[in-house]
Amino acid sequence: MLAQFANCFKIPELKKKIIFTLGIIAAYRVGCWIPTPGVNGAKLGEYFAKINSTADGSIFGIMNMFSGQALEKMTVFSLGIMPYISASIIMQLLTAVIPALEKLSKEGQTGYHKINQYTRYGTLGLAAVQSFFVALWLQSKEAFQGLIIVDNPGPAFVFMTVLTLTCGTLLLMWLGEQIQEKGIGNGISLIITAGIIAAGPAALRQLIVLMSPNAGGGAQLQPLTLLIMIAFLIAVIIGITLVTQAQRKIPVQYARRVVGRKVYGGQSTYIPLKVDTAGVIAIIFAQSIILFPATLASFIPTPGFQKMAGFLSRGGWLYYGLYSVLIIFFCYFYTAIVFDPVKVAEDLKKNGGFIPGVRPGTQTSEYLDFIMVRVTLAGACFICFIAVMPDAIQAAMKVPYLVASFFGGTGVLIMVGVMLDTMKQIESHLLMRHYDGFMKQGQLKGRR
Repeated sequence: MLAQFANCFKIPELKKKIIFTLGIIAAYRVGCWIPTPGVNGAKLGEYFAKINSTADGSIFGIMNMFSGQALEKMTVFSLGIMPYISASIIMQLLTAVIPALEKLSKEGQTGYHKINQYTRYGTLGLAAVQSFFVALWLQSKEAFQGLIIVDNPGPAFVFMTVLTLTCGTLLLMWLGEQIQEKGIGNGISLIITAGIIAAGPAALRQLIVLMSPNAGGGAQLQPLTLLIMIAFLIAVIIGITLVTQAQRKIPVQYARRVVGRKVYGGQSTYIPLKVDTAGVIAIIFAQSIILFPATLASFIPTPGFQKMAGFLSRGGWLYYGLYSVLIIFFCYFYTAIVFDPVKVAEDLKKNGGFIPGVRPGTQTSEYLDFIMVRVTLAGACFICFIAVMPDAIQAAMKVPYLVASFFGGTGVLIMVGVMLDTMKQIESHLLMRHYDGFMKQGQLKGRR
């Protein structure tokens, strides 16, 4: 496999794409160190140090992870690319329920560019709203337990913060689109992955501190425990890879037609139904909803509201139960949006295709829906297992959340998925130029 990586730089076009992509990622990481005016970065770092050393108890912790630790420094890229992701998901959902947008999506390249333009407008609006609330959050003493993060609060600070963070998000969106057009891989996903990987040194530093002897003469984390965690991480990565690549193949046979002297159809193929269609999107939605009360509690110091938010705090049975239910719900919800069995059945019927043993039309759509419901359940249960893994590791191994998050959870799911997608794209370039792929058969193996 290492020899095949060297072949990537023997193809001029692929070499140029890889270097361009790495340059864009480097520019993104530079922007993660440019501070927002008016914020006391040292005191804000103290606050996030407490979050990282215990549990990630607010939605700002999720934003910090997806921003590549830029939020805890309050830099120009503090919002990260999340507003664009949210706008893309919203547009995808609206396209499925609004006939005008659905019609626009079927107009080819013109419709795609129009919907992409609407997504950009949505990104601008969401970024402005989120940055406004971040500015209010920074000015709130109650949210930071008495710490003064902003030395000169007021309308001028709010305006400057909204302008800075919104422009930072739009710049990130542009950088991601440049990778998509001129680089290799999915630009937005690569930016998120780069941000997650950037937290690695901080997690490694905390891990070294845990293994170092303390004042009592013993280390908090024993070598055997670390070996168990590493073995578990390898198992999680293998499991994510298998489930991400897993498909249920539905055989399809096309009717044989004779037109003049030519024979059309008659071939066999299959419909690939992914086990994990929603992926990390279900976790993002579930986390945003379940952590919303805790985030509001930091703004509203009312005893009753604080008590209600306490029931949904991380660590309680109600939190994990509701979290799992939300993940399963959004897995099914997103799958229902992107996969329409009725439409698939109609397309098969129009093209003379049928599933052996199943009547075309209504019975085909019911059969596909029957299979998809059960396949999605397996994928949703696996996603639930991965999502609660950092909390289980934190409780069992007594390690900080930042360290535990690298042994499972959203971060690992994103990194594995993006790496697989990028390797597939690189492999396609290698195979087109008659080089071997990363695997002997020329394909990344996955469970089919």
